[in-house]
Amino acid sequence: MNIAKQAAGGALRFRTYATAAYVPPASLEGMQRARIPPPKPKPESPTFYTSRANYYDQLLALESAAKQTRSALQQLHLLPLPQFAQRNLPPLQPVWKSKVDLAELMDAKLTTSRYRRFVTQLNQLNEYRRLAEVAGHTELATRLQHVLDMFERENKEAILARGKSKPVKFDEFGRSYTVGRRKESTARVWVIATQPAPGEQPASSSTAPASTQSPVTEVTPLPSVPATGIAGFTSGPLSMSPAPIKVSATNILINNIPLADYFPHLTDRERIVRPFRVAGLLGAYNVFALVRGGGSTGQSGALALGIAKGLAAHVPEVEPLLRKAKMLKRDPRMVERKKTGRAKARKAYTWVKR
Repeated sequence: MNIAKQAAGGALRFRTYATAAYVPPASLEGMQRARIPPPKPKPESPTFYTSRANYYDQLLALESAAKQTRSALQQLHLLPLPQFAQRNLPPLQPVWKSKVDLAELMDAKLTTSRYRRFVTQLNQLNEYRRLAEVAGHTELATRLQHVLDMFERENKEAILARGKSKPVKFDEFGRSYTVGRRKESTARVWVIATQPAPGEQPASSSTAPASTQSPVTEVTPLPSVPATGIAGFTSGPLSMSPAPIKVSATNILINNIPLADYFPHLTDRERIVRPFRVAGLLGAYNVFALVRGGGSTGQSGALALGIAKGLAAHVPEVEPLLRKAKMLKRDPRMVERKKTGRAKARKAYTWVKR
């Protein structure tokens, strides 16, 4: 009995007739159907849906350029480069745009990680450009430079010039103008070659044009003492008097006052004359200086720095000597400021119990 009910119930679950009303196809011919929406336009960039399409487009372009340049350098047998060859390459000095400027260029907000990733690709391309330039492939180096110029700062030259000493200029009289500073003192120094006596060779050569060097001061020769041979020798070279050596003197005027009168202390005068001794140019150049501010120590140090710069400009061969003697670098030491509650910078007042 139960089996019969189950069989009958299963048969009644399925309908053998249509439940919807029949609509003939001919009646649907005049009926308006819903409009099909137009297809969406295809994005121009595959990174359109990343919300930073410009950034990723530029990044993919740099990666593609780096890949093509790497393959080109490998075909030219320039990669991989040995370690000793990499150390001999000229140093790179890239000045890329900041994160804010790069974000404005790409019209997208950049995080630090994305900015570093972008700069890494720029550095890689810059290394390839340097390698191509050193190897003599100027066309490849020029193409890479055009790509890198888009992401370099506009004031690149000014940034690279920071900390570098400006070249010393010579005026129409062959004088070099330099400035030296020490503590609170400032010295403006003019250095000019001395005028050799008639029939004598100049003490040293100058880098200034020969037409611009004109006599300004006269050479004051030292008093000559008659030379005689060594006693006890009647013949031979020791019995003959040596040839007289004429030594020209260097005139140093400070605020229109001679050196010995302006600096009475020997230590200050030795500090000023030391650049001439190190360079071996005693008597070769005259010095005219205007010194302002500070005391005798600061003024002598500022004047010595200005003289050293002038000698290095006139005779570039002595610049390594002066630089090794640390005479072309300003002394950064300054007087420490006085503190509140102290007698001086660090000196405390005498403690009184009552």
